[in-house]
Amino acid sequence: MSKMKVPWSRIRRIGRKHLAGILAGVAVVVLVQFGLLDAQEHWSLAQLFELRGSREPMPQIVIVTIDESTFTEMNEQWPFARARHAELLMQLAAGKPRLIGIDLIFDAPSSRGPKDDDAFGKAIAFAGNVVLGAAYTKDIQPYTRRETFNFPIPVLRRGAAAVAPVNMHADADGDVRRVPLMVTPEQLAPMPAFDTTLHRLLAKSGFPVAPLPTSPSILINFRGGRTTYPWVSYHRVVRGEIPSEHWKDKIVLIGPTSPILHDQFPTAFAPAGDMPGVEIHANALETLVRGNPIREVPQAVSTALAVVAGLLGAALVIRLHAFRALIAAAGLWVILTLAAYAGFVLMDVWMRGMAGTWALVLGYGGTVVEHFVREQRERRRFQQFFSPAVAREVVRHKEEGSLDTSRRLVTVLFSDIRGFTTLSEQLQPEQVAEMLREYLTEMTEIVFRNGGTVDKYIGDCVMALYNVPFEDAQHAAKAVRTALEFQERTLAVSKRWEEKLGIAIRNGVGINTGEAVVGTLGSKQRLEYTAIGDTINLGARLESITKDYKTNIIISESTYVLVKDQFVTKELGDVTVKGKSQPVKIYAVLPTSLDPEWAPTVAEYLSTRAK
Repeated sequence: MSKMKVPWSRIRRIGRKHLAGILAGVAVVVLVQFGLLDAQEHWSLAQLFELRGSREPMPQIVIVTIDESTFTEMNEQWPFARARHAELLMQLAAGKPRLIGIDLIFDAPSSRGPKDDDAFGKAIAFAGNVVLGAAYTKDIQPYTRRETFNFPIPVLRRGAAAVAPVNMHADADGDVRRVPLMVTPEQLAPMPAFDTTLHRLLAKSGFPVAPLPTSPSILINFRGGRTTYPWVSYHRVVRGEIPSEHWKDKIVLIGPTSPILHDQFPTAFAPAGDMPGVEIHANALETLVRGNPIREVPQAVSTALAVVAGLLGAALVIRLHAFRALIAAAGLWVILTLAAYAGFVLMDVWMRGMAGTWALVLGYGGTVVEHFVREQRERRRFQQFFSPAVAREVVRHKEEGSLDTSRRLVTVLFSDIRGFTTLSEQLQPEQVAEMLREYLTEMTEIVFRNGGTVDKYIGDCVMALYNVPFEDAQHAAKAVRTALEFQERTLAVSKRWEEKLGIAIRNGVGINTGEAVVGTLGSKQRLEYTAIGDTINLGARLESITKDYKTNIIISESTYVLVKDQFVTKELGDVTVKGKSQPVKIYAVLPTSLDPEWAPTVAEYLSTRAK
């Protein structure tokens, strides 16, 4: 079985039509590869969170906050005495919480002496389920790379259930969206991050948790903004104001929430940058426990969809009218947006949508601009043959594919200046060009005014068509009216030329009605809107014999039948024109003007008709 081959010319044609869509796809791929859409994508992610709204958090997670009221009530300088932290842990331990995580760094001995550290160390050991924070910093300069780990001092570390880095990892715009699961220093073994460590200890304690993801980091599925999780002030716990049973089986996270301690960050629900680090850890921990991190659609898939969106944007303009294409493109964008929102809300899936949006906009907009430029170019070209109003319609119908070559009824008019060759010999070429420009401009305006189409100019000859490109029931009458106006304007032009150049002109017009093949005809290199067929040939022959019959306008019988009740005509008999084997009946059209030049001719005809 032979393979079907697609012609290369067809591929090129399709490529040209969809060029804007293809370029939109390429542009989006470049933007994505260089991260130039990241800021917009992150904004769209924040909007998805905002539209989704807050969700009920796990009731087991509670935050003990070092807030403004704690500083006011305790009247103590920061950092607090570690004995005070010991009192806090003893109060919590009495309630038997499942796990305690401290989002603070104790990497140096207490300024209050060893006893202060000992008291805190003993409380950590007594609780038995405390995770202490560590800090990992990386300073990369052009020629140097420095890593620093700040661990709790040994007296505190010995009694802790674990030690883990608590660092926040912000994106380039400063927002915190994800947390690492492992920290991998160059000089040390990989270390589980703070939230990973809490997750593992919860699993070890028998608390139901989802398996840890295998990725190096996760997008946090934020439950909400500040105070989504219950806050309890540090000083209230130390003073024993909270009943011990309140802490039963709770996951207690301790950390600063006061702005003066500079541990706040911007997030999707806190664009102003006031989300405490400890609450970000609460959101990250719940994300791990539930096993529902925001899953990002692979970049390759998002980019491919964006390219498709660009092509669709272009295809809509090509297939539909511009306004309908705009509605369709807007509808497509709404569908894609709703799909992205549904995927986010129902399945925790984030598809980078800005790339697709830009591709759709660029594909649609680029194709609209390209079509507009091409339409203006074609309109200027068609205005050589049609009136401006008709030219607009021609371009519109051409876009809709309704200007294909077809056989239809037309009335054709041929007109030229009698003895033009002889006249040209009396003038300079520049004078001939000026004369023709003036004459043809006047004649073209008359054709357009009567709804005709200028098919072509052949020297001093004008060929005009009627009933094309759009049907006109009065096409024959309008052609005859054009011929009569030609005579009037030619007389006016002739008078000017007599005064200026000493020459007088007359013109002859031949008109025929019949079927012809009409449409865009020509070669690949040059196309023009024209008509061909025997009807056209006869029209040209009728014009050429006007001087033989000493009349200015000759029409065929087929035209006469359509206009006989509207104009003054005179039968001239049958004539066999060149190229025709059968004779045709022809008629002269006499001007109805009262111009003295025509009065004798009309009077003679009317007297003959009366006899």
